[in-house]
Amino acid sequence: MVRTRVAPSPTGDPHVGTAYMALFSYCFAKQHGGEFLLRIEDTDLARSTKASEQTILDSLKWLGLQWDEGPDVGGPKGAYRQSERLPIYKAHTQSLLDNGHAFHCFCTSERLDEMRKAQMAGGQTARYDGFCSQLTAEDVAAQISAGTPFVVRMKVPASGVCTIQDRLRGPIEIDYAQIDMQVLQKTDGFPTYHLAVVVDDHLMEITHIIRGEEWINSAPKHQLLYEYFGWPMPELIHMPLLRNPDKSKLSKRKNPTSIRFYKDMGYMPEAVLNYLGMLGWSLPSGEEKFSLEEMVAHFDIDRISMGAPVFDVEKLKWLNGRWLRETLDDEALADRLSDWAFNRDKLMQIIPLIKERVEVFSDVAPLAGFLLEGLPLIEAEQFAKLKTEPGVAIKVLQFSLWHLEQASDWRSEVLQAGLKQLAETMDVKIRDFLAPLFIAISGRSVAPPLFDSMVVLGPDLTRARVRHALNTLGGVSKKQAKKLEAEYRQLGSAL
Repeated sequence: MVRTRVAPSPTGDPHVGTAYMALFSYCFAKQHGGEFLLRIEDTDLARSTKASEQTILDSLKWLGLQWDEGPDVGGPKGAYRQSERLPIYKAHTQSLLDNGHAFHCFCTSERLDEMRKAQMAGGQTARYDGFCSQLTAEDVAAQISAGTPFVVRMKVPASGVCTIQDRLRGPIEIDYAQIDMQVLQKTDGFPTYHLAVVVDDHLMEITHIIRGEEWINSAPKHQLLYEYFGWPMPELIHMPLLRNPDKSKLSKRKNPTSIRFYKDMGYMPEAVLNYLGMLGWSLPSGEEKFSLEEMVAHFDIDRISMGAPVFDVEKLKWLNGRWLRETLDDEALADRLSDWAFNRDKLMQIIPLIKERVEVFSDVAPLAGFLLEGLPLIEAEQFAKLKTEPGVAIKVLQFSLWHLEQASDWRSEVLQAGLKQLAETMDVKIRDFLAPLFIAISGRSVAPPLFDSMVVLGPDLTRARVRHALNTLGGVSKKQAKKLEAEYRQLGSAL
């Protein structure tokens, strides 16, 4: 049976790239009468959160993708969170050690830094030099007995060529001299991605791995691990990466990348899924508008386009318009609008912010309208009227954006405390600090409470509006961004 999976890491916003891979994995499995799994790769304890995991699940479900096995629905191959599978990884790490395919590494970070500097100075590929692979069993036992911290690394052939078979690209040859002796188990005993993904894919009986082309260089490590364990390797299908209009890798600095952004902006999930599908594939008829069911029925993995797919928000908007007009009658459109923004839960968030200023019901629209917009219409002249100097305003917006991109707790009091501390660290009066943010968030200089409004809007729209304000002011050049990043890092040590 064909079994595919999507395996997101719960360390941030649910990315459209995750949905892109999930869609193609789903369609391939269902087209063959197979099963589609969802696995949470949460071994990065410092960055993984339950809130992020839930947002990923909710976002993929909003799009209409449903998995046959996963952390929320269970299944015979669980657990489906890597953090719940640690004994499995430790047992497989020990197996590699016992069979001579891995070794304990006691090198300090200082030694590794010096090694890499010397290699780069000599024009070599920066990779582990195998120093600890030469230690005797007695040396290893003595180091462990002394309590010396260690990692476990995999062994890699010193020479030769690794040939990877890819469904879309054919054979890919990579010299072993370019492949690092990957850390498989960290000093805390947790596995790295490279060990866990191989063990999980095998034990969960994944037959086909559909992932982005950025993983091609890691494929030799994975193939070696399959060989070391004596397992058959799933078929690899490396998809072209989504791109910005300038052909650079899709990034939140140039394009909204969070699935929640498109939900909050009022896009139909059917249209978003349709657009992701047409970025890498098309119906035999050439029709651009198609449903998930139609994509599954006609899907052929070998017809995936290998060109660099450009994620064009304007094209998505056009396609969404088609879905809205051609699919929804008036009653259905009214239902969708109610579900999107005019539902009772949303109104109950907005009413406390405006109630004290409302005299008649018709006051509500001008007071709360900005909370139901996508990106407000703002002009550079609005910022010019502020007491905040133009250079300071740009710095405030950029630093606030970086701060908000790291914010995981989106409560009003937490947002207020964080931005207030940032203002103090920047030595900017709080009134001058908040003034450009008011315009960025609401499109006006006076609005309902700023931080409560940010909570109602949510993290994705809030961040998008700050980016929109920066672009309205002419954006930040690469040279300027580099300078600001250095200054922000300096501030970070004082925050």
